[in-house]
Amino acid sequence: MPAAIRAFFDEPTNTVSYILSDPATGEAAIIDPVLDFDPASGKVSTASADALLAAAAEAGLQIRRIFETHAHADHLSAAGYLKARTGARIGIGAHINEVQAIFRPRFGLPAGKGGDGFDDLFADGAIIPLGTLQIEVLATPGHTPACISYKVGDAVFVGDTLFMPDYGTARADFPGGDAAVLYRSIRRLLALPPETRLFLCHDYKAPGRDSYAWETTVAEQRAHNVHVNASVSEADFVAMRTARDATLAPPRLLLPSLQVNVEGGRLPEPTPDGARRLALPLTLPKDYAEA
Repeated sequence: MPAAIRAFFDEPTNTVSYILSDPATGEAAIIDPVLDFDPASGKVSTASADALLAAAAEAGLQIRRIFETHAHADHLSAAGYLKARTGARIGIGAHINEVQAIFRPRFGLPAGKGGDGFDDLFADGAIIPLGTLQIEVLATPGHTPACISYKVGDAVFVGDTLFMPDYGTARADFPGGDAAVLYRSIRRLLALPPETRLFLCHDYKAPGRDSYAWETTVAEQRAHNVHVNASVSEADFVAMRTARDATLAPPRLLLPSLQVNVEGGRLPEPTPDGARRLALPLTLPKDYAEA
């Protein structure tokens, strides 16, 4: 029986989260969940994460895992909140230790051990059981060193590696990013069977398109991706990506997102005055709790 997939779009961050479930057993995973954050006020809320929990409860699902495709720089992860509510294990690519080593010193975060904040660090080729489903991990670095994709049946959750064909590909200019490595990761995805479905983490509506979209296929990407279709060489892609990235502004929530997300969605510990050390002020709802 194929996996069931339900998408949830968060328009303020243009992020797509997913509930992936096994119809045979009701076991489920949440992929790339969003913690709502208002940078103007510093207030955190959990409406997006609570919507995932409500949908799972309505469908009779048991959330067993929380999968991150990478440490996001454009939204705060709700993984810590969801773990506290469900007991689910948080997993990410094994190379998260490289990302932590880059960003912890920049934010004055404790050095800790590589992988702290996550329950599972997935290596390339790992097989993760979810009920009767078998989920294969594909290492797809380039946007960050720790980017991975999750393949189940004919579906692959590719994180930020690819966008819709009319929008292109992820940036590769963050510390640890590499456009040539990204190109090879994309080629690995595009070597999958043409009917393979690709589920994306973001959509920004390319010019001329009126609606958001987050599902495409390998065949569509090979034929029509504006950055990396089948005819684009690695050298041409790297030149395009490098020039384009030089024009891009930092993500709006870059500073608070990275501080939270490299720690598995855990918010910083309170300082002696009761504040949370973030690059922007942070106010939690009274009933917020983390594991």
